[in-house]
Amino acid sequence: MNRTAFFNQLTTQTFDVCIIGGGATGAGCALDAALRGLSVCLIEKEDFAAQTSSKSTKLIHGGVRYLEQAVKQLSPDQFRMVRKALHERRTLLQNAPHLTRSLPLLTPCRSWLEGMYYSIGLKIYDWMAGSRNIQPSRWLSKTQVLEHVPQLQTERLHSAVLYYDGQLDDARFALALIKSAAKEGAVVLNHTEALAFGYSKSGKVRKLEVKDTLNGHTYDIQAKVFVNATGPFSDQIRTMANAKSRPRIRVSRGSHIVLEKSHLPGNTAILVPKTDDGRVLFLIPWKDQVLVGTTDLEDELSDTPRPTLAEEKYLMSYVNRYLKTPITEADIRAGFTGQRPLIEAIFAKDTKSLVRDHEVEVDDKTKLISILGGKWTTYRLMASDTIDAVCEQLKVKKECSTEQYRLAGGEAYTPDLFLKLQQTYGLTEEVSRHLARTYGTEAMDVLALTQENPDWKQPLAAPHPFIQAEVIFARRQEMACTPEDLLYRRLGLGLIDAEATQRVYPLVERLLQ
Repeated sequence: MNRTAFFNQLTTQTFDVCIIGGGATGAGCALDAALRGLSVCLIEKEDFAAQTSSKSTKLIHGGVRYLEQAVKQLSPDQFRMVRKALHERRTLLQNAPHLTRSLPLLTPCRSWLEGMYYSIGLKIYDWMAGSRNIQPSRWLSKTQVLEHVPQLQTERLHSAVLYYDGQLDDARFALALIKSAAKEGAVVLNHTEALAFGYSKSGKVRKLEVKDTLNGHTYDIQAKVFVNATGPFSDQIRTMANAKSRPRIRVSRGSHIVLEKSHLPGNTAILVPKTDDGRVLFLIPWKDQVLVGTTDLEDELSDTPRPTLAEEKYLMSYVNRYLKTPITEADIRAGFTGQRPLIEAIFAKDTKSLVRDHEVEVDDKTKLISILGGKWTTYRLMASDTIDAVCEQLKVKKECSTEQYRLAGGEAYTPDLFLKLQQTYGLTEEVSRHLARTYGTEAMDVLALTQENPDWKQPLAAPHPFIQAEVIFARRQEMACTPEDLLYRRLGLGLIDAEATQRVYPLVERLLQ
């Protein structure tokens, strides 16, 4: 992907569709539209997936909590949401096998009755997934539970239910969508901010002035249809297009903390089914660390959300309630906060009861299409619905074809790729597994750079498995423009180890030049 070449294309054509927002939904829209043969431009004011889409709990799930609500309320809408999400869970696992995996989750139970309750609920979850289920859930005895997770506190532990959901590298998945869209002909630009719309005589949006935030240059994008896929920032773009738009989004903050792997070794996650304030909480193995989250609190929109001290203490309290070895603030290696875009519900009292499904809105006057709400698991359905609306405006009939599409790096990926990397380049197993799981078949392109400069085979941030060639690859092939792009999205180091991120920053800065 060449940023300069993409900018040169901006003023030479009128695009069928211009997409504002480079997170999961915007990137999904770009790929969907490009595969339908539309000319596509996508802009993102920061880096691809810089906000919510890189700060999730890294789960691909149908929503166990939504299923519980569906059963209690006998809600067809909630059942529909869960069934769709379970279908999409399997699709995501197939679309990018290098960036996803099945994840065993253990739900501790304090009594026989509680075990029966969750066992029945998760059997319904299995049944709803049907033939697309990952593995069936199981009710485990206390002895079996401690064989899986010996770090669990035994006091008040009766049994546990083991079930399976999906896990993804969210930032890299969004980038794979962007790279795939570019491969299919889309123009994709990060660090490009929307400034102002231009209109036709009938009041329809036809032009968008944008600014390259790295050098201040401005450009005009001409397009037949504009899509607003900016997640929690949706109302800003809606108001920019039509000042009379009423707000539709309420923002919920979801904060996470990261601990050393020693606190929860192995590959099994823990689901805390009900916190004191009625939420669910996860302790998840992630990049050889432990990810703990998430909170769910109404918030003010922010470009730089961060965990508060109160949130850190809240999350720590549940770790200490469920694991044998207590943790303190000194054990927190990093933390991050994502802001969820929840569609406003008239009678909702708090954000945990707001709708997490999505809606495609078309402004009556400007014809701006806004995709609102949603979550990572259903990004592909959101994109499909959005591009259906685009095609309706363009008066063309072209069907979505993303369900069977293998994303960049996943085209010929096999689980034993790491062995080939290890044998060909003399890597440690840890480094070769990391490269295979991060880049898929493109790992060969990363390692080919070490022929150009053998020093690039050296570690970047020991003891983490990153190598210096990844920085060069990100700069040349993945439009990483700043150290933050590299450290927080291309590699994800900034989200798991604050000290190592600070230590390696000068080296990354030098390699990016």
